Order: sequence, then C-alpha cells, then structure tokens
Amino acid sequence: MAITAGMVKELREMTGAGMMDCKKALTATDGDMDKAVEFLREKGLATAQKKAGRIAAEGIVMLKVTEDSKKAVAVEVNAETDFVAKNEKFQGYVAQVCDQAMETKAADIDAFLAEPWKFDTSKTVAEELAGQISVIGENMKIRRFAQIEEANGFVADYTHMGGKIGVLVDVETDVVNDAIREMGKNVAMQAAALKPLYTSRSEVPEDYIEHEKGILMAQIQNDPKESQKPAKVIEGMITGRINKELKEICLLDQVYVKAEDGKQSVAKYVEQVAKENGAKITIKSFLRWETGEGIEKRQDDFAAEVAKQAGM
Repeated sequence: MAITAGMVKELREMTGAGMMDCKKALTATDGDMDKAVEFLREKGLATAQKKAGRIAAEGIVMLKVTEDSKKAVAVEVNAETDFVAKNEKFQGYVAQVCDQAMETKAADIDAFLAEPWKFDTSKTVAEELAGQISVIGENMKIRRFAQIEEANGFVADYTHMGGKIGVLVDVETDVVNDAIREMGKNVAMQAAALKPLYTSRSEVPEDYIEHEKGILMAQIQNDPKESQKPAKVIEGMITGRINKELKEICLLDQVYVKAEDGKQSVAKYVEQVAKENGAKITIKSFLRWETGEGIEKRQDDFAAEVAKQAGM
C-alpha cells in the first residue's frame, strides 16, 4: 500500500512521533493506522531520544517485599514532573519494574536494562522503557535498583510521602513476631526521618574520620582561644566532636526519635525489644533512597520565557 504524506501527518499528530518514524511504522504495518500506533508505542525509540535531554528528577522510589518478608527490592524510576509521578499509569509501570527487579540477576543498571522484559520477552527492559516514554510523554529513567535478602529474619520496609523516600532494613533475628516487626518498621522510619549515612560506626571509613579530624583541627587552629589550649585538651576536643558527629550519621548511634526520655539510642531500643521478646536481634544494614537525590533539577526562568514568547 502506498504511504501518503497525509497518512504520515495523521499518525504524527496522533502519537507525537517523528515524521520518518511514522513513515517507517506505516510501511511496516502496510498502512494500518491502529497497528502503526501500536508499532510506535512498542518501539518508541525516536520519541524517547527526543525527550532524553530533558531532566528527569521527579519520580518515585517503590519498594516490594515478598510475602514471607525474606526478600525485598527497591527501585527508583524518574520522570520530569511530579504530576506524572503521581499518575496511575506511571505507578503501574514502576510496579512492573519492581517485579522485574525482584527476579533479576543483573549486577548493574546497564545489565538490567539489557535483559528481556518479563512481561513481553520480545523486548528488553530498555525498549519497554522507551515505549513508556512514548506513551506517557515525558523523559523517564530507571535510575537504580537493589535487592536485600535475609534468610535468618526479615526485611522491614517503609515508604514516606507516597514514594519520595523509601527505606529497607535488614533485620537478623531468631524470633519474628508482631513486636519485632514493629521494631523493624520503627527503625526504618528513623532512617527515613534522620538520614543516617551508615548503620554503625564499624562501617565508617577511616579516611572519613581522618578527613573530619583535619577539618576540626583547622577550625581549632583558626580560633585564637582554642588554639592556645594544650595538645591533649585539643585532642580530647576533637575526639568529642567526632563522637558527636558519629551519633548523627550512624543509624544505631542516633537518638531514637520515639524515645520517651529523649536519650535512648536506636541500638538501645533494639536491645530493649530483643530482651522483651527473648530474641537475638541485629540490624545488619539499611537502604535509604530519596527520589531525585543528587540530580541537578531544572530551574525554569519564567520571566525569560515570557519575554521570549512576547518577542521582548
């Protein structure tokens, strides 16, 4: 069937795809408009490429936990606007990405994108993403995924603000009951609220400590009063300040936000729950992701845009 310019124009208006891609779709489907639309939705690569330059810093962190809580995954999928991030279609797609991540053996995001899409193995994960970009109409990116497994306990999860923040906590325990599960959830909420960098002090790199000591020493030397104190006093001051910082950045050292006395640490809270339930509990690790963290967001200059539109 001969493909006319009018047919190409109609398909382009229907899908927003490029002219040559519309022609290619119509040729491949023998001019069937509905099949051509499906062709573009399935491929969607040209539209995805056009949108690829747009900054995708919004989106959602979604968590999925198995029924027995032994395994959990986290994925972050970004879009350009918060409006799309709240869209039911977008969230449905991210839920499928979670299902994919639960079963993947990929070691990194490139391998993940290259593997077959479990819901249609004729496509890769990347090709399905491109198709979703074409349909949803914004640049999107599967930024990261992670799996946590705990055979001797469970994985606690907590999602804040509809997916703005997602937390998983690996809890090793020889007793699993409602009280201990609640403890896991509380620790996850703690991580969401206070943004720790490490689980415990043992995880903090020595070079980080040395770097912080160097900064503190410089601060002391620049202070006329403190710089005159004896070396042992200065050393004690630095140690004290380092310990204070570690209590802020290490999850188990933080003051538990629900502590009645305002002093109990997270570690002491976990010990208390363990004692009350006759259990041995270890918080092995945690994951805390915040949507768009580290991505430079677009700053629109609306005054300049209005001036441009007005020819000023």
